[in-house]
Amino acid sequence: MKYNIMMRKAYVILIIGIWLTVLSYLGFPYSWKIVLTTLSGFGLIYISFVMYKESRAKEVKEGEETFDNFSENEYLGEKEN
Repeated sequence: MKYNIMMRKAYVILIIGIWLTVLSYLGFPYSWKIVLTTLSGFGLIYISFVMYKESRAKEVKEGEETFDNFSENEYLGEKEN
């Protein structure tokens, strides 16, 4: 399921890239082009930021190992009592 979500986001980035490429040739007035380019840029920034945060969270989860660092302290406490 997560693979499909990442692929959708990558697809959206592709579509926004194509949109930004074609936008200058569509004949919109200059003021509209500025607004549309800015909004498309913000959309691209948002989606790439979300993908970055998800990839960082995934790296942390994969690289995370659980160690019993304080297991010796438990045994020392039992011996003293």
